[in-house]
Amino acid sequence: MSRSHYIFGFHAITSRLRQHPDSIREIYLDANRQDQRARDLINLAETTSTRLILCDQDRVHKMTGTTHHQGVAAHVTKLQQYAVLEDLLDGLTEPAFLLVLDGVKDPHNLGACLRVADAFGVHAVIVPKDRAVGLSATVHKVASGAADTVPFFAVTNLARTLRELKEAGIWIVGTAADASDTLAAVTLTRPIAWVLGAEGEGMRRLTREICDQLVSIPMSGSIESLNVSVSAGICLFETYRQHIRKRNG
Repeated sequence: MSRSHYIFGFHAITSRLRQHPDSIREIYLDANRQDQRARDLINLAETTSTRLILCDQDRVHKMTGTTHHQGVAAHVTKLQQYAVLEDLLDGLTEPAFLLVLDGVKDPHNLGACLRVADAFGVHAVIVPKDRAVGLSATVHKVASGAADTVPFFAVTNLARTLRELKEAGIWIVGTAADASDTLAAVTLTRPIAWVLGAEGEGMRRLTREICDQLVSIPMSGSIESLNVSVSAGICLFETYRQHIRKRNG
C-alpha cells in the first residue's frame, strides 16, 4: 500500500497543517482562489514552511478525482498510528470508549462518524478491511480534520476483534431498531464499544450475536431509521454525557 496519498478541502488540509505539518509534501492551490480562506491557507503554509504550489483547477481535478475539492489538494504521507489496537488500549488511563462500524461503505458517513467520534472523545474507530470504506480523500474532507485525530483501525476479522475486546473487559453494545432496551435506560459508564451497522442493512448477523447488549434509539417521528452518522452522534453523546455526570459526582 502506498505511504502517500492526496487529501482535499480547506478543513482537512488546514487541520493537517496545524497538527502534522511534516506529513505534507506539498499543497496545490487553484490560482484563481484569492479569497480569505485561500489567503489564510497560504499564510499558514508559510508559517509552517510547507511548499505551496499555485496551479490551474484542472490539475486539482486530476489529483483528487473529484470536482468537490474547493480548489485545494495536498500530497501527504500516511500518519504513524498505533501498530495494533492492543497498544492503544494498554495505554488508556480511563474507560475505553470505542466506535465500531460494521460495513459502512459511504465515505460521507464514515467522515461524519469520525467527526462526531472526535467531538465526544472516542479513543478509536474500528472497521472491517473488506466491504467497507477506508480513509479516502473524501473521508478526510468530510471529517474536517478528525481523520487525523481519531485513531483508525481496519481489521481483518471484525468478529474476532469484538471477541478480543470482550475478553479485555469492554462491553459491546449494538444498535438495533427492535431492541427492547432504549438508549436512555442503559448505563454507559463502563468500558464500551458501540457497534453500528451499514447503511440500510444494519449489523451482520454474526456481529449482532456477539454484542453483549442491543439498544434502540427512541424516535417519535414518522421515519423508521436514522443515518448511521446521526445514530453514532446520538449514542456517543449519551455515553459522553453519562461519563461527565459520573466524573462530576
